[in-house]
Amino acid sequence: MQDVPTFWSPRIAALQPYLPGEQPRIPRLIKLNTNENPYPPSPRAIDAVQRAAEEGLERYPDPESLALREAVAARHGLSSAQVFAGNGSDEVLAHAFFAFFQQAEPLLFVDVTYSFYKVYAQLYGIACELQPVDAALRVDFDALARRAAQGCGGIVVANPNAPTGIGASLVQIEQLLLACPQRVVLVDEAYVDFGGQSAIPLIARHPNLLVVQTLSKSRSLAGLRVGFACGQVPLIDGLVRVKNSFNSYPLDRLASAGAVAALEDEAWFEKTRDAVVHTREGLALQLEDLGFEVLPSQANFVFVRHPAHDAAVLAAALRERAVLVRHFRHPRIAQYLRISIGTRDQCAALVDALQQILQPATP
Repeated sequence: MQDVPTFWSPRIAALQPYLPGEQPRIPRLIKLNTNENPYPPSPRAIDAVQRAAEEGLERYPDPESLALREAVAARHGLSSAQVFAGNGSDEVLAHAFFAFFQQAEPLLFVDVTYSFYKVYAQLYGIACELQPVDAALRVDFDALARRAAQGCGGIVVANPNAPTGIGASLVQIEQLLLACPQRVVLVDEAYVDFGGQSAIPLIARHPNLLVVQTLSKSRSLAGLRVGFACGQVPLIDGLVRVKNSFNSYPLDRLASAGAVAALEDEAWFEKTRDAVVHTREGLALQLEDLGFEVLPSQANFVFVRHPAHDAAVLAAALRERAVLVRHFRHPRIAQYLRISIGTRDQCAALVDALQQILQPATP
């Protein structure tokens, strides 16, 4: 019998897939590795999902996701024609890579960022060029803009960046938009609600701007898989062309109903968002007291390293204590840990575990 890989297309055989964060089933696990919101979604969202289920699932959902697009548009001062909805922001990003970045010139993004970007480029055969972040792991917008001005297939930047959590200003984003006006600049704002500046207000004057967001993080809907993009109509039309050539019904009835209700419950969003931000600031101070270097974060996680302890060893020791954090084995960030912000009790348990690891009791 032949091995299954012999049937693969050459590009798939060479592909290095994205590795998602671990989702283990460990009793009483403190899970701080995948940037999920530690708080439940809005009760209104839960009620909406239940009502949608009771109304019946035998028919297909709205292929245009109009109610959701209208809710996003109302929140951001746009028209529904300027909003695209997809099955999580990862699907939206995948469609954008296919629609806009298959160009003769290379796509630009930085070397320390969301690792799915490189996977999309490999999947679609898109030439890409990685620009190095600086020694402080910040995006060098001046250097990126200079390179873009020489000619590129587009730019992708996460703001705040992942896995560092460092945010950029709108002045810096607009610098990229002006550097390559003939190509799309995609701004991935998965974490923007935790302290970043959204580029959505720039859409009106920049036809090459596409902003992608998700409801997985700040709206606590990672389990429903809802993402969206905002941009001028020609960009949204391009995404729709890809969607309808791939999957005409990307969002189910339950996801759409829950997402709309979550967007409309501003009070719940602000309450849980503020709790995450407050806990993040407190955790950063506690980690610094333990000797960690903590990068400035505008996301729902912190990126840290300890000058006297190997990050992989720390991650393993935490796991032995049922505390899960994310460690990336990439050369420039191999000594960092990304720690998602949990509840106050979860973060207290993390700090207690780290104290045991870093300062073991003497006999």
